[in-house]
Amino acid sequence: MQGELPVTAKIKHIVFDIGKVLIHYDPDIPFSRLIPDEEERRWFFQNVCTPDWNIEQDRGRDWAVAEQLLINQYPDKQEHIRAFRKHWHEMVPHAYDDSVAMMEGLIQAGHDVTMLTNFAADTFAQARKIFPFLEKPRGVTVSGEIFLIKPDVEIYRLHARNFGLEPTHTLFIDDAPANVEGARAAGWQAVHFSGAEKLRADLAGYGFAV
Repeated sequence: MQGELPVTAKIKHIVFDIGKVLIHYDPDIPFSRLIPDEEERRWFFQNVCTPDWNIEQDRGRDWAVAEQLLINQYPDKQEHIRAFRKHWHEMVPHAYDDSVAMMEGLIQAGHDVTMLTNFAADTFAQARKIFPFLEKPRGVTVSGEIFLIKPDVEIYRLHARNFGLEPTHTLFIDDAPANVEGARAAGWQAVHFSGAEKLRADLAGYGFAV
């Protein structure tokens, strides 16, 4: 990503995002079966179960409330609205093995690793059962449990306070440019994740061999 800041302080803490950094996420996987017509499926995600609707569950809104809100507006889409949560586990079909191996390597080498994620509380609990490696870092801040989401600068500050991180000595890894900028606004160093090889190179630039 252009405009990334130069290394300014020795890194003591490494913080990983989860979705699209450690595990794959794609709502199309179940919905390509539930709504086979591509145009109809696109309309559904643009107008019904939209990203803006979904992010509110990451902010802590209860799924039953979220579903009813849409069912009131689109009663004929009730089955598909409820299917979003029902089939959520299909949306996270696999981990990014190379990224996970890098994270585990950092932990094994004795580095301080935590996670900071925009995730609904209940789906994160489910993800922990599907992906046991999520238990390996020292801890995690889950947006849906604290009613804050990235890139709000306060979520980074809260994570730093809770885990005793020194912001200028903290490196954040996230796939969303806005979340990278949010971390920098909180005084962290940060890199944009776009694949394992870039992450390996970014970590090497900070002195980490993985």
